[in-house]
Amino acid sequence: MQPAVARPKASRAARSRTPESLTCSPQLRDGSGAASSEWFYTPAMPSISSRAAVRLRDDIHPDWIPNGRGWVARLARAILHAIGWRLVLRAPHFDRAVIVFYPHTSNWDFVIGLLARFALGIPITWAGKDTLFRWPFASLWTAMGGIPVNRRESTGFVGQMIAAFERRPRMLLTIAPEGTRKRTAYWKSGAYRVALAAQVPFVMSFIDYERHEVGVGGMIELTGDVKTDFDLLRAFYSTTIGRHPSQAAPIALKPD
Repeated sequence: MQPAVARPKASRAARSRTPESLTCSPQLRDGSGAASSEWFYTPAMPSISSRAAVRLRDDIHPDWIPNGRGWVARLARAILHAIGWRLVLRAPHFDRAVIVFYPHTSNWDFVIGLLARFALGIPITWAGKDTLFRWPFASLWTAMGGIPVNRRESTGFVGQMIAAFERRPRMLLTIAPEGTRKRTAYWKSGAYRVALAAQVPFVMSFIDYERHEVGVGGMIELTGDVKTDFDLLRAFYSTTIGRHPSQAAPIALKPD
């Protein structure tokens, strides 16, 4: 049973917006290179009278539908639907990207996010301390997409992730930019710096406890202008509600 969630009420204007009504930026793409307002995704949640045994209609881009046909994907999707969650994946297929997951305010984010990962069939990678990748768990973590990071090296996390992108033709690096479920003053800059240096899309994934939706809403091409890029990110996440909204970090980097 999904735990009870205290949900602040979004304004009527914010909840009634459609993707087409929002301003489109040149950095928002539909996969063909053309600018598209559809990346800003704020659909209304279907009316649900019971959280058990509810069949919801997911919103999945056709490029990704084959990824969700296995029995593991079907099982994960059935569990999410049974507890009232809807899957979203509006971006076209991509092989290389930095995926940010926001907001991260609860341990439940991991459970629901992991179910969404299997339900959508996205082959994500993630970074962990190299001390985790020791026998007998090294093979397991690697099979689950883990990349060991040696924080003692001078290149640090960012340098090692850039090097990993250079070695791999396919890599979907997933990062929670807050770094913790507790409130922080800023996003960590690692995800932004890696995406810029590796020249890969910056993919925006989300978990919304107000609408009971989880998935990927879109992607942007980073310009390197922090204000421009983070204005887009703030606009995208402006109506996304975490389980504990007060613990969500402001969408900003620490000033230099």
